[in-house]
Amino acid sequence: KILSKITLLATGGCGQAYRTTTNPKIATGDGIAMVYRAKGRIENMEFIQFHPTALYEPGVSPSFLITEAVRGDGGILRNKNGEAFMERYDARKDLAPRDIVARAIDSEMKKAGTEHVFLDCRHMDKEKFIHHFPNIYNKCLSIGIDAMEQLIPVAPAAHYSCGGIKTDEWGHTSILHLYACGECASTGLHGANRLASNSLLEAMVFGHRCYIDSAKKVELISFEKNIPDWNVTGTSEPNEMILITQSQKELQQIMSDYVGIVRTDTRLERAMKRLDLLFAETEALYRSTKVSPQLCELRNLITLGYLIVKGAQFRKESRGLHFNTDHREKSNLLQDIIL
Repeated sequence: KILSKITLLATGGCGQAYRTTTNPKIATGDGIAMVYRAKGRIENMEFIQFHPTALYEPGVSPSFLITEAVRGDGGILRNKNGEAFMERYDARKDLAPRDIVARAIDSEMKKAGTEHVFLDCRHMDKEKFIHHFPNIYNKCLSIGIDAMEQLIPVAPAAHYSCGGIKTDEWGHTSILHLYACGECASTGLHGANRLASNSLLEAMVFGHRCYIDSAKKVELISFEKNIPDWNVTGTSEPNEMILITQSQKELQQIMSDYVGIVRTDTRLERAMKRLDLLFAETEALYRSTKVSPQLCELRNLITLGYLIVKGAQFRKESRGLHFNTDHREKSNLLQDIIL
């Protein structure tokens, strides 16, 4: 049992809701789900950023990130036929913003029926490449790819959640004495599409601001100590972990297929129906078995899936990271989706 006068949530994002992600295994949206269940305000969860170029390694999680700086230094994206395709999507070609590049790659993959495209670095200076990108060069070598002689297979991966727990400029949430910062928070700083590296600055600034504000108030707060213990009556030990692992795979499949880089109203509706079934099954399991980290994380991921889909359904436009082919235009009405 933990009691606190002030609580600061810095629980990270929810990339594990997707099949392919650069996020670690613990990125299961725990803080966001916790606040939603406590009736706190969650904002703009439809804005999920996909990094365009994660190294394609089937079955490996998290995915290894191929930084955009490689394209900045001259790397070229090519489809399975070896064609440089970015000029068909944007005048800036391979230097276009992340959301445009990710959608272009997604389009090429769907047209060709492939699970990845290629990043071509063969024309780049070898000494300079190894000096600037030693980790990328060595990682590729470790899976049998010499980036200076072979194409690097890449695919988009869930990378960052721009939405989250709604806060003000001091990290206050809608729940008294509860603060949030970092990726679990929606400070408004990133809008509908985060710029590279801004999340690090945001975490530093808002983490410090949460400390400054809470330090002024902590001595003035009293709280109730008579909190009942957790009641495990009527529960049993979980003896079928397959139920949890399979449900998480189903969730990741649903989110990746229907709530990914490109969305439609039909896909979102289908995703919600599938999530409703997963939610019912998981809640029944949660009520009948003793709590485990895996079950809690699954429950939280399903909640995050619901929040992402519901936010996407409410946003009848395409803006930033949210692209819906049934609502391609950006609305003149600036509106936060608060759940």
